[in-house]
Amino acid sequence: MANFYLDNPDLKHHLTHPMMQRLIELRERNFSEAEKFDYAPMNYEDALDSYERVLEIAGELSGDIVAPNAESVDCEGPHVIDGHVKYAEGTEKNLDALVKAGLMGISLPRCYGGLNFSLVPYIMAADMVSRADAGFVNIWGLQDCAETICEFASDEQKQRYLPRVCNGETMAMDLTEPDAGSDLQAVMLKASYNEKDGTWRLNGVKRFITNGDGHIALVLARSEEGSKDGRGLSMFIYDRNDGGVKVRRIENKMGIKGSPTCELVFSNAKAELCGERRLGLIKYVMALMNGARLGIAAQAVGISEAAYREALQYAQERHQFGKAIINFPAVSEIISVMKAKLDASRSLLYETTRFVDLYKTLEAISKERPLEKDERTEMKQAQRKADALTPMVKGMGSEFCNQNAYDCVQVHGGSGFMKDYPCERIYRDARITSIYEGTTQLQVVAAIRHVGSGTYINLIREYEAMEVAEKFAPLKEKLQAMTAKYESSVAAVTADKNAEYIDFHARRLVEIAGHIIMGYLLLADATRNDSFSTSAEVYIRYGEAEVEKNSSFIASFSPADMGSYMKK
Repeated sequence: MANFYLDNPDLKHHLTHPMMQRLIELRERNFSEAEKFDYAPMNYEDALDSYERVLEIAGELSGDIVAPNAESVDCEGPHVIDGHVKYAEGTEKNLDALVKAGLMGISLPRCYGGLNFSLVPYIMAADMVSRADAGFVNIWGLQDCAETICEFASDEQKQRYLPRVCNGETMAMDLTEPDAGSDLQAVMLKASYNEKDGTWRLNGVKRFITNGDGHIALVLARSEEGSKDGRGLSMFIYDRNDGGVKVRRIENKMGIKGSPTCELVFSNAKAELCGERRLGLIKYVMALMNGARLGIAAQAVGISEAAYREALQYAQERHQFGKAIINFPAVSEIISVMKAKLDASRSLLYETTRFVDLYKTLEAISKERPLEKDERTEMKQAQRKADALTPMVKGMGSEFCNQNAYDCVQVHGGSGFMKDYPCERIYRDARITSIYEGTTQLQVVAAIRHVGSGTYINLIREYEAMEVAEKFAPLKEKLQAMTAKYESSVAAVTADKNAEYIDFHARRLVEIAGHIIMGYLLLADATRNDSFSTSAEVYIRYGEAEVEKNSSFIASFSPADMGSYMKK
């Protein structure tokens, strides 16, 4: 029997973060639903107990059902039968188990059948499911698309669709096309309004659609005749029960093979407008993508956890030259750095999630009543931090995931190249995390404006002002020295306001800020819980070397040197 919640005390550490009481009280509207719903909590302790109970169930199902099925799902994969997806047998068992356990609609309001949980336990469940099978989380985890319906759809649409998600129906977001990958302004799937029956009809092709045959899909389509940019795009809800969409094929991918990545053909498919016309890309997709990026960051952390555990177990069991290979410094260092990267990315994941949850909840409350002045300030600050940290955790977290998967194979040596060990599948699954929902390069594009606006340095100063245990003073001094290098690097790159030069160094600047922020988060974790002390020390030393590398490169570089790197 395995339980991926109970065997990982780091999760409870993040679940009991001091900020959680504020988040839960806001989410529960000061526990006003306790009389209306018998499963609504009466106070903070009651809510936290409910979170733990659900996470224990998610951990048990992840360890006892999803993880054991991962290998067979990877081998069998989904298939297309009569234009629709047939999941692998193991995938169907996984989904059936999680639906029966009530693990759908975790963060949706109770009036639609959801649990009304904070985003933190939902992301935590995604973390565990990803550790078990990274491909399966792309099916179960797409329930977060329902947040977009909850936020922007009409009341009538919410009443029809959200209970279905809570009851176990799956979702998809149909965005990309053969000629519109990251550039969603180029989307050409046509949406036409039929005056006679008052319905919208969709025609065209979508490509690389995760779980493309889900029951309910959010579809980005061109609703304005003759338009060519994002202002002509609207968001639509497609119901598979209405027909009109066929799966042309499932992509044959490197990894996450249990997750069907589909090419879809829309043939006069009936759909409903979600929200207002012309705001599909400008407003709704941006909200959808930010949620998806947080989900991929959770997936990356879960894969990192799996990679670390596989490497650690093998290093402890594998003997060479008369001793376990973990006793060799070269291997021990790899394991230590893997754990530090895992802990750093997880700390950033849950810090980001808390800020997202705070501003989203306050935003929802603002639609029910006017916010107080301090609440409006709190919401704006949380949104700014969430906007800054989301691309950082998706970008750096997915890169750490890939590095940990690589090192897991390396620790296994020749065995790691064989399908006999899970690390081979983990390595293939990890690769996509730095590609989909915006490549690492696109995350840098989103993050660099927070370098120029000062969001990152302001956040770093907030962390710097926090008290840490006295024994961590030397590590804090290292972070302060790293911060000085960050500020000098930013000044050097932005001095001439050369946009191309700033873009050239954007990755380095964002990474420097990320290493400092994650270092401070680990110091805060270690101050609350001494079990994080080793990771804090290892990561800050690692970050110190990375900051020195990047800042030295910037200091010795000038705009004139870019020519060698910009060859056409």
